[in-house]
Amino acid sequence: MVKQFVQDEEKQRLLLDEHTEKHFTAGEVVRDIIIGVSDGLTVPFALAAGLSGANAPSALVLTAGLAEVAAGAISMGLGGYLAAKSDADHYHRELQREQEEIDTVPDVEAAEIADILSQYGLGPEEYGPVVTSLRNNPKAWLEFMMKFELGLEKPDPRRALTSAGTIALAYIVGGLVPLLPYMFVPSADRAMATSVAVTLAALLFFGYIKGRFTGNRPFISAIQTTVIGALASAAAFGMAKAVQAI
Repeated sequence: MVKQFVQDEEKQRLLLDEHTEKHFTAGEVVRDIIIGVSDGLTVPFALAAGLSGANAPSALVLTAGLAEVAAGAISMGLGGYLAAKSDADHYHRELQREQEEIDTVPDVEAAEIADILSQYGLGPEEYGPVVTSLRNNPKAWLEFMMKFELGLEKPDPRRALTSAGTIALAYIVGGLVPLLPYMFVPSADRAMATSVAVTLAALLFFGYIKGRFTGNRPFISAIQTTVIGALASAAAFGMAKAVQAI
């Protein structure tokens, strides 16, 4: 009996060593990059198109665009920091509340474990030992309740700063793309035409990559991203022309 158990354990270890699961685990970083780049490509692009529609020279468009990129990066980065900090604060508040409930009403919390496991099709004879084991391990019990009762994962303590830096840097990278033509083309009209072509190509590429990382259909994602950016810039350009005509 013991020999068979050891053989089974060894077989399981060999299977785990041979099997490498390829799961994508950088979802939060990718989300921050998507937020930063998508806004960075769209907002300065729309601003540059609007100023070009008002017949502003390339130097003015470039100056205003760079100022917007700097302000936008700071604003977006701060927003990312506050969002991640809020998530962390929420987790720690719930952690304290759950710990108090385990300390004061352990039987109720144990019943909640049984209820959670029963939702996965386990019967009393199957989840009973699990409940007992968790009650004997307070740390694991608390982690179980946080994850399976509240659906909360322990946040990375560096998440807030990482999120802020990632979003801000991504915004700068995205924001410089539509402004590059204004650095080299003196004529605002020609610079705008070049900016449109460069930015639409960047939106297509970014949308495709975003689709690959998020599991969506890449070509559909590329088209959606490009259409949104084009509509934003067209609206800004049209408003500038309308105001100029007044």
